[in-house]
Amino acid sequence: MEVQHEIKDTEGLFYVAQGDHHVAEMRYSMTSPSVMDIYHTEVSEDLQGKHIGRKLIEAGVDFARKHHYKITPSCSFAQNVFETTNDFDDVLA
Repeated sequence: MEVQHEIKDTEGLFYVAQGDHHVAEMRYSMTSPSVMDIYHTEVSEDLQGKHIGRKLIEAGVDFARKHHYKITPSCSFAQNVFETTNDFDDVLA
């Protein structure tokens, strides 16, 4: 499953689509020129348990690293991912 990315102004979305529907998505907002706030992560029920949510977070982290951004994980899923791994400490705001 390919993670895709859209950005418009200060809002962004990483998502997985099946046909015309998003079956998983992670939404973020740029709260400053260098800080992304991950405020929503959702995966359809039939894809839960397949680590799709983590892949969305990883895509956001890769994007943040590429652009030298920091991340504030304000949604509970993103908070849990950041708390249970040290792999993303370099981008944590």
